[in-house]
Amino acid sequence: MKEFYFDFPVTEKVYKTVHRDLKLYIFEPDKDKHDRPAILFFNGGSFLKNPKTPDQFQHQAAYLASKGMVSICVDYRNGSDERFLPTQAIADVKSAVRWVRKNATELGIDQSKIVICGSSAGGYITVSSIMFDELNDDPDYSNQNKDHIPSYAIIFAAGMDGVDIMRRRYPELLGRAEELSPILHVPKKFPQTLWICGTGDDLYDQNSDFIQRMNNAGNKIRLKTYEGMEHGFFNYGKHNNKYYQLTLEEMDRYLQELQLI
Repeated sequence: MKEFYFDFPVTEKVYKTVHRDLKLYIFEPDKDKHDRPAILFFNGGSFLKNPKTPDQFQHQAAYLASKGMVSICVDYRNGSDERFLPTQAIADVKSAVRWVRKNATELGIDQSKIVICGSSAGGYITVSSIMFDELNDDPDYSNQNKDHIPSYAIIFAAGMDGVDIMRRRYPELLGRAEELSPILHVPKKFPQTLWICGTGDDLYDQNSDFIQRMNNAGNKIRLKTYEGMEHGFFNYGKHNNKYYQLTLEEMDRYLQELQLI
């Protein structure tokens, strides 16, 4: 795992130990430590051999902490880990949410107000963690346990076609690719979600199709689009931060609607 740094004060907590410690990087709000909402960020670019790191969402996390949310950037297994497979990262998402829920009193978090946010590969693993019960490597929890299910979700342009992902990156999982494909397993009950995608993103058509299927099944997925914008357009430092600010404002409005901030 390559080194990374935060520009803001964070508290580090180990939520899981595999061949290395997996950590949560917690941004603490100033408000009273009692029944606060929480948001867990799962960075994108994690399937690469030289992956992006948990600090990708640090500016969004710091802002939401200033609004009273316990904001957490999550380190999970990724392409820099030996013999990495996305199924491991999906299990790590579950472990992170479970750890936060188990330690909610210590963290001052309201368990009914947990949001997960993922981008790209981080979006794929967060959605998959909710949909696929059998992907679990925590011996303290059964596959049917639901403690990893968040109250709400925010997704930035994520591939939902597991067949495409495995064909391009993980041929050893091609035999399981259909069962690891969210677009082929649309559930009838999924947390209310804000989905952000640029119309210039290669994933735009696929994301639009997936969201239509999800909403037709009775889920509440709101698609917010940005005309002509490419994959990752929202990241801090891109486009002179114009779209970082616009998407942050969209997140803010959504979380206000949910009465979380």
